Amino acid sequence: MAIRIIVQEPDPVLHEVAKPVSKFNANLHKLLDDMAETMYHAEGVGLAAPQIGILKRVIVVDVGDDNGLIEMVNPELVETEGEQLGPEGCLSIPGLNGDVLRHQKIRVRGQDRHGETWEMIAEDFLARAFQHEIDHLNGVLFTSIAERVYEIPRQDKE
Repeated sequence: MAIRIIVQEPDPVLHEVAKPVSKFNANLHKLLDDMAETMYHAEGVGLAAPQIGILKRVIVVDVGDDNGLIEMVNPELVETEGEQLGPEGCLSIPGLNGDVLRHQKIRVRGQDRHGETWEMIAEDFLARAFQHEIDHLNGVLFTSIAERVYEIPRQDKE
């Protein structure tokens, strides 16, 4: 595994639509492993392949709940319910947060690292994380859909 460099705004790759994955092989497995390691190293809760400069429909999410690390290839929202307005940040846009309106509950379908289709229902913060990462696959950043964007107060380390 390796920690990859996280692409930051205004890199144009963040605004492109990622391509579906069709080959489920060792290269994909390495990509998923590297993405998870990169996300944890950056203390994030999600990462999409375009954020490391790879235009593939691959995401990893871990919001610190009982689900642990979730890997999903070619994810898509198949059902949505309700609304939630809440804060979001992004590893590709350090220093900014935004209040973003998202679905409260979603059903997401995708494939695992071996190409097997699976789906899950996510609510609250996990649903928000999935929607944020899927947006990345479509070239959408939270700053373009936020109701309000604001700077994060700096935490100076002593």
